[in-house]
Amino acid sequence: MPFAPTPAFPSASAYIGSGFDRGHLVASANQDLQNIQNSETFLLSNMSPQHPDFNRGIWRELEMEIRKLDARSSIYETYVLTCPVFYFGEKVKMIGKEQADFGISVPVPHAFIKSVLTENKRGKFRLWTFEMENKKLTGELGDYLVNTYDAEQIVGGRFWDRIAGGDLHAKKKAVPKMW
Repeated sequence: MPFAPTPAFPSASAYIGSGFDRGHLVASANQDLQNIQNSETFLLSNMSPQHPDFNRGIWRELEMEIRKLDARSSIYETYVLTCPVFYFGEKVKMIGKEQADFGISVPVPHAFIKSVLTENKRGKFRLWTFEMENKKLTGELGDYLVNTYDAEQIVGGRFWDRIAGGDLHAKKKAVPKMW
């Protein structure tokens, strides 16, 4: 059944004239095995307002680098978790309007966190977590690596706790170098 906006969900109209892109949380290019998987990346539930320079710049670069990492012959599996971030004490910008034309307003995240967990063909795990503000960023990808435990505190959730085959405690405490 195709997605149909209701008053409980924002419509794409909320983005028109807002100055923000409909940023994918799960990149379309990552879901290319089946048409249904790829088409589901275009649902509004997989989108979040992103500053255009962020979405088309460093965020796109990170997504492309993750695909390159996943394509390495030594990598068995790659898992990616993406979270919009709203900082306590900071005002949240809203786009769209609470009226019939738009459905509901959409909050604009202050930042995004992306955590990448790989398993190589020998069962060894590696972990990288990035925190990036939702604005034009000019640093290198490695400049945005953070401690995974800190990222968990920011979003109020736990990452990768149910992964079998390895204790990730030490990896979650460290800020690794880029792959």
